[in-house]
Amino acid sequence: MAAEYPAFEPPLCSELKVLCKRLQEAYRELKDDLAPFRDERYYRLAPMRLYTLSKRHFVLVFVVFFVCFGLTVLVGIKGPKVIQTSEANFSLNNSNKLKPIKVYSNPLSTYNQQLWLTCVIELNQSKETSIQTSFPMTVKVDGVGKDGTIMFIHNKVHNRTRTLTCAGKCAEMIVAHLGYLNYTQYAVIVGFERLKLPIKEVIFTWKTYNPTFSKLEIWFRFVFVVLTFIVTCLFAHSLRKFSMRDWGIEHKWMAILLPLLLLYNDPFFPLSFLVNSWALGMLDDLFQSVFLCALLLFWLCVYHGIRAQGERKCLTFYLPKFLIVGLLWLASVTLGIWQTVNELHDPTYQYRADTGSFQGMKVFFMVVAAAYVLYLLFLVVRACSELRHMPYVDLRLKFLTALTFAVLVISIIILYLRFGAQVLQDNFVAELSTHYQNYILFVGRHQTSGMPFRWSVSPAEFLSFYGLLNFYLYTLAFVYSPSKTALYESQLKDNPAFSMLNDSDDDVIYGSDYEEMPLQNGQAIRAQYKEGSDSD
Repeated sequence: MAAEYPAFEPPLCSELKVLCKRLQEAYRELKDDLAPFRDERYYRLAPMRLYTLSKRHFVLVFVVFFVCFGLTVLVGIKGPKVIQTSEANFSLNNSNKLKPIKVYSNPLSTYNQQLWLTCVIELNQSKETSIQTSFPMTVKVDGVGKDGTIMFIHNKVHNRTRTLTCAGKCAEMIVAHLGYLNYTQYAVIVGFERLKLPIKEVIFTWKTYNPTFSKLEIWFRFVFVVLTFIVTCLFAHSLRKFSMRDWGIEHKWMAILLPLLLLYNDPFFPLSFLVNSWALGMLDDLFQSVFLCALLLFWLCVYHGIRAQGERKCLTFYLPKFLIVGLLWLASVTLGIWQTVNELHDPTYQYRADTGSFQGMKVFFMVVAAAYVLYLLFLVVRACSELRHMPYVDLRLKFLTALTFAVLVISIIILYLRFGAQVLQDNFVAELSTHYQNYILFVGRHQTSGMPFRWSVSPAEFLSFYGLLNFYLYTLAFVYSPSKTALYESQLKDNPAFSMLNDSDDDVIYGSDYEEMPLQNGQAIRAQYKEGSDSD
């Protein structure tokens, strides 16, 4: 009845039908714009600044990239220390019967961000003796108010099994970790009653972020947020006159990565010093993991997409890549959420020591990461071998490969200098789980490992990692953006009336020679062959 007589149809139904039709039309238009051409030649795509650069310009681009990166490292070297420590020693006079020890922290502020309490046990025995024993350790964490009153955080004693490893000197153990500071001071009661060993001394150490470094981090992130916003706007402005149908795969991916880089720098980071909430920390971890996995996906799609032009079906092209990168993202986010949620209920929780499935997660992560590396190498080798003689495409591959290789080499060098040869062994996760180490290890922010700690973290690591990724994306945005005269040149190239004026009859019938030659620089090659034809 309503279909035969639209006048009797309810107004809400008619409006919903109109809305559905508009959404379907918008979806069709977007699908047509995003669908690649069957033959994506360089003249069918929005031109890139990359095509107009000479060898001198390429050298200049790399020099500017390394100079900017070097400045961030220099600022980091001259910057303050990341970790601030204070010790409290308790002599036990070789007693086998231990009473609970109460330790007070120094006054804290929101700029301290997090709080760790570690301990080192000195035994009354020969230094050549090696001991490894497990014992239950009791921990109770209380907050201290401004008036000195004790505020119960959990109002219960946490009992955790810890392993004491001594080989000459006993290894440092984490007693408790607070990822969010709600009080200006904390009191921790630690019990070793069931440790049946002659203890000479117990050295407790409080570790927090240096407030000076926290202020530097705020300003550093703010600068990169502003720079990323400017670069994103300039890149979008350069492509405004080109339809999305004319965008190459690099253009489309840069339009995704630049906004994600803005989130990676976290414009909401200063709010974490004003609001004591775990949600802001989790949001920062989520932004970082999404950006890093999108960067991994970008490399796979570009190296495969340039070679498989016009055949990017969702099932065969995107699904395998999303599966591999999605598993990496799922593993990192699961570990981060797992650690944070458990720490909110128990400050002594450590998944490295308290979860039996940690080794299984470690093996799973390594297998998926190895599969990603092999798949990426396969795509790079095939793309370079099949497209090395194609004009313009060869230039795109060479530049992306060279810049990405430089970034990976720098990352590996920094990682090796930080952890040494054991980076793939015990250091599957960072000893001090700071957010500036996430992009290499793809794990959450509050993770710890079981090997002896090295807390002397340099701010150069944080600044170099953040600066490296930001300048990498800025460089790609510069070379992939169209030049100022790109639209004019593309209109002349697409207009037969103008293009045939500069072509001879032989070129029209048989084709010109320069179209079949490998590219070094598009304009230079064309000028060279035009001069050769004129001299003949």
